Amino acid sequence: MDQIVLFGDSLTQLSSHQNRGFAFNAALTDAYIRRLDVVNRGFSGYNTSQALSVLPRIVTPLTHTSRIKLFVIFFGANDARLPDTPGPAQTVPLEQFEENIARIATYPALLQHAPKILLVTPPMIDEYGCEEDDKTRDIHVTRRTADNTARYAEAIRGLGKRLNCPVVDLWKAFAKEAGWTEGSEGPLPGSKQLPRNEVLKDTLNDGLHFNPRGYEILYKEFMKTVEKDIPELRPENLPFVLPTWDDASWPR
Repeated sequence: MDQIVLFGDSLTQLSSHQNRGFAFNAALTDAYIRRLDVVNRGFSGYNTSQALSVLPRIVTPLTHTSRIKLFVIFFGANDARLPDTPGPAQTVPLEQFEENIARIATYPALLQHAPKILLVTPPMIDEYGCEEDDKTRDIHVTRRTADNTARYAEAIRGLGKRLNCPVVDLWKAFAKEAGWTEGSEGPLPGSKQLPRNEVLKDTLNDGLHFNPRGYEILYKEFMKTVEKDIPELRPENLPFVLPTWDDASWPR
């Protein structure tokens, strides 16, 4: 079976969990069942520098048995953590982040597969939720901000143009749900400069990671992007790899 590979951090890893309800990875697997295998290669806590270090173990040279048809790159939530804050270092400066994503997308062993590359922006965060979660870890300083995460989302948009890759703009999808519109002035939803945004509170379970509502938004935006930019990979445009049980070609 050819593959869709989801390469990302905890937002990817946890997309297989169904303990709260809707799960992105499960929904995608169902959409592509018998057409493409969906492979979850999410690594909780990883930034793009760590992603590069494990990439040779994620993408192997092309064999005759399977090909990566779609490679999804979804990092930034950890890279965008503020520098010099408590806990093991995760921050990757913006320019280095852009370079790391570009290196992943152009990795020679990956290009052997001739896949479509799909970039996903980091989503909006909820500073209130992040702060509450950090306090449970006895951390009492701000480690993530809505403004800084927005810069990393913008970097992914720019990379999409630079690399000619479609982008799932999850940041804007979350922003739309939260009531923000393009060109709005003032603090961003999720910022502590505003009252807590109830939509983001409902979408994110700790200010960063997704509730089912967040994964539903991701799934809808993902499928919308595939339909618009990679229509040949829409599930309905892909045949089953093996025939159905009642196919006339089966021996009787």
